[in-house]
Amino acid sequence: METDSGTPVTVVIADDHPVYLQGLARGFQLSGQVDVLAECTDGESALQAIRDAGPQVAVLDYRLPRMDGIAIIHAMTRDGLPTRALLLTATTDSAVVYRAVEEGAYGYLAKDAPRSRIVDAVVKIARGGHVISEDVSGGLAEEIRMRADHDAPVLSERERQVLRGFAEGKSIPQLAAELYLGASTVKTHTQRLYEKLGVSDRAAAVAEAMRRHLLE
Repeated sequence: METDSGTPVTVVIADDHPVYLQGLARGFQLSGQVDVLAECTDGESALQAIRDAGPQVAVLDYRLPRMDGIAIIHAMTRDGLPTRALLLTATTDSAVVYRAVEEGAYGYLAKDAPRSRIVDAVVKIARGGHVISEDVSGGLAEEIRMRADHDAPVLSERERQVLRGFAEGKSIPQLAAELYLGASTVKTHTQRLYEKLGVSDRAAAVAEAMRRHLLE
């Protein structure tokens, strides 16, 4: 689902706090980059709005009455809906972040992120990108370590180390120093990792690896 850079991204947003919901909707509209198709205060109505309106992105709180954000994402993935999900929540629990990405979320941001950051995330996700907040990336990396299956044959140990480093927000030079490798060697491992996962950037590599249960 690609979006023209000059066309506003269509979204459905869901949050059970009316003041936050209204503020978010207003911020999107004022940006000129996002068109809000529906505002919902519970999970079931959000899922129905996503089915009816077919937005490019669904911006969802995790804690919603009647159906939480991850359950919505699960239903979207199960039913093959083209809408991509951004979980926007105060919850930073690493297990919740992991589950969200595993179920198919394209992004996870803290609710107190600047409006400009949220708008940028929505636009990036509409174009097929992935966004993981720095606030939760460290916990996500730890969750990956806890769930890692060291016997999995798909990724080499070096590729796993690179993947975990990416989840922690580390750059290639930082990984090279940490692993006592040359930057060119880390780039080689990175390229092989991307090829195996069918991705082209770091956030997408982490998300795809979790979706395919390669790090559990």
